[in-house]
Amino acid sequence: MKVLVLNCGSSSIKYKLYDMANEAVLAQGGVERIGLDEAFIKVKLNNGEKKQIMRDLPTHKEGVALVFECLLDPEIGAIKSLDEIDAVGHRVVQGGDLFEKSCIVTPEVEKGIESLIDLAPVHNKGHLAGIRAVNELMPNTPQVTVFDNAFHSTMPDYAYLYAIPYDLYKKYHVRRYGFHGTSHRYVSQRVCEMLGVDINTQKIITCHIGNGASVAAVKNGKVIDTSMGLTPLAGLMMGSRCGDIDPSAVTYLMEKLNKTPQEMANFLNKESGVLGITGISSDMRDVENADNNGDKMAHLALEMYSYRIKKYIGAYAAAMNGVDIIVFTAGVGENQIGMRVDACAGLDYLGVKIDEERNNVRGKETIISADDSKVKVVLVPTDEEIVIARDTRDLVAELKK
Repeated sequence: MKVLVLNCGSSSIKYKLYDMANEAVLAQGGVERIGLDEAFIKVKLNNGEKKQIMRDLPTHKEGVALVFECLLDPEIGAIKSLDEIDAVGHRVVQGGDLFEKSCIVTPEVEKGIESLIDLAPVHNKGHLAGIRAVNELMPNTPQVTVFDNAFHSTMPDYAYLYAIPYDLYKKYHVRRYGFHGTSHRYVSQRVCEMLGVDINTQKIITCHIGNGASVAAVKNGKVIDTSMGLTPLAGLMMGSRCGDIDPSAVTYLMEKLNKTPQEMANFLNKESGVLGITGISSDMRDVENADNNGDKMAHLALEMYSYRIKKYIGAYAAAMNGVDIIVFTAGVGENQIGMRVDACAGLDYLGVKIDEERNNVRGKETIISADDSKVKVVLVPTDEEIVIARDTRDLVAELKK
């Protein structure tokens, strides 16, 4: 079975085509600037080179059509006919409390995703546009939605509810949902395979640390808490997101800065976090370089960043009455050596001990804790797309029985 995985954003489409017989990636790339000037697709070739093609792409339909065109191209493509694609799997950020697992796309599922646009206006609109574009271009091909928050649906109500009038939860679905679920799911399962342990007996803290970042407490294979909330703004300090903040500070700043609710949301999501503290960049590589050159605000930002990760690790160890495994993943988690050391410093009381030589690695599956560490600390590169591809394969295979 060949499965095409699509991650459609507001103006972008990332794609990977898999042969699920051996989970080989046959083709991959991304479309950028849909609906904007100078739109293009960048295709990653098998030899590692990238080819960029400029094209006028007013909507997602043209973007998806360009993906199909490149997949069929005799020179840079991977298939001879669209009929070779057995199914399409979509990442969907917000499934609310309507969708607690991956599912086959139906008109009812589309309506459900549309009804949740208010909870994730930028993301869900893009996902829906991608689903509908595939519907138009390949109407007979089954599609599957894999929801970012579904893995977190096992949280108990006392963990996901906010302490506001309960009627507001029932009426407006205001609660903690959590995100990066496919990543937390993948790495929690993969680390147990690596260590040869049963996930159903383990207390795992998964740290997805990228430009967006979240931590999850996974006890016996099920999430019991996670740091992101109703939206991806909550929790850790991130590249340009503030993370946890006193709500009264938000209303206070709205008055002082004379900002509307939407302007304030943009400010907290796009102008805060590491970028807001340093004034340099939201990219941790730039901030780390600035710190190495003596920039005091860069140094402060790194301290704030790792301190918050440590706080969540400690909180989730308390929530699970201990921890067996801590996993670092995603762009920063996989590549920023110093951050991992700083985030684990002072966790001696849990029995955490980092081996600095083992930790001197980037983007590789490996144990980075010392042999005498009571808690295994492990680096696991994430693979969200393969989770989507596997769910798509399994659901479509079940559909065809």
